Amino acid sequence: MVYLLIHNGTLIDGEGCKPLESAAVLIKDQIILDSGVEDSLKLPNDKINYIDAQGGFILPGFIDCHVHMMWNGFRFEDPLFTPLSLYFYQATLNLKNTLKAGVTTVRDAGLADFGVKRAIERGLITGPRLQISVMPLSTTGGHFDFHHKSGLQIKTTYPGLPDPVCDGPEEVRKRVREVLRSGADVVKVMVTGGVISANDSPEHPQFTSEELRVMVEEASFRGLPVMAHAHGSTGVKNALQAGIRSIEHGTYLNDECIALLLEKDAWLVPTMLVHRINMDKLEAGDLPEFSREDTRNVFTNGLKSVQKAQKAGVKIVMGTDSGIGPHGQNLRELGLLCQVGMEPSEAIQAGTKHASELLGIQDKIGTIKKGKLADVVISAINPLEDMESMGNSDNILVVMKEGKIVKDIRTF
Repeated sequence: MVYLLIHNGTLIDGEGCKPLESAAVLIKDQIILDSGVEDSLKLPNDKINYIDAQGGFILPGFIDCHVHMMWNGFRFEDPLFTPLSLYFYQATLNLKNTLKAGVTTVRDAGLADFGVKRAIERGLITGPRLQISVMPLSTTGGHFDFHHKSGLQIKTTYPGLPDPVCDGPEEVRKRVREVLRSGADVVKVMVTGGVISANDSPEHPQFTSEELRVMVEEASFRGLPVMAHAHGSTGVKNALQAGIRSIEHGTYLNDECIALLLEKDAWLVPTMLVHRINMDKLEAGDLPEFSREDTRNVFTNGLKSVQKAQKAGVKIVMGTDSGIGPHGQNLRELGLLCQVGMEPSEAIQAGTKHASELLGIQDKIGTIKKGKLADVVISAINPLEDMESMGNSDNILVVMKEGKIVKDIRTF
């Protein structure tokens, strides 16, 4: 049996502990056996393969709780000219770029189907492990209804990817069951409008409280959570009161929203990176006219809301909405979390330990700890001193997923 020993680095284990210099991590097969100061570890007599961290920083693999692996930007006209198969080939590059950025687990917030997840699990393609929502649910005229005022409809469905539109408790119940039948690990619902919507605005609430409770009930029958795209305060409150576990975006949080987040022990996934990227597009003149005002308002109010939530003690984790923006820049979100008030160690936990708790897999990943899967990242730069450096994937020297090195750009 061959063992791996990552050594000659500083360990930042994701638990919030003080960084440990001259550290090492001992791995057997997919599992972490031990970690600590290298001289204190009891090493086996069997053959050991050494991985020299070269004085870098050893961290858990990161977790992005909100991505769209099947997208590369969003333009309504794309499905008119793009063959369906091309999205899958492009997704293989998106998955690789995400993994190379140091993200070993993602929660896909819409359009990655069960086949994409299974292809990774079988080793047919390379990528982070996936939790999938398959297809977000939308009201007629809502954020994922692609009928337009012209009468044109953009089709996004195919076998394995159900229709997103549903209205009324019984139709909602059936659509949730269809999504779960298609392999969803989490149910995704649009409880407000969005920035890229042609027919609504981010503040507009969507779905009734009764419809939302039906979604939560149906998901709960399988022990699965619901995540809510939610910008406006009314939609946020409706979602939380219905029992939805995580609020995605949370742009217009008022005091009542924050109190409910705390009361319900719910999570906020603020996706600040996509709002920053959308502002860059706005300034470059690359956004459609119907998105411009919403983009500016969401960016400004989103920062204020996250600052308020963070100060109040709301549970916040990393999510980027990559797919709307480029893939492979995921860890830029950590720097933005620091900008709104998190300490660097807290931001790291938002992308590791706490993110694993939201996904319900904290027993498997999220920290470098005995018995967990060997998802490990080696950074050339100390993230506690320069968090923004993490957003440049060139600073991520090594990425290991389940004990297998999937990226190595160390110099020898």
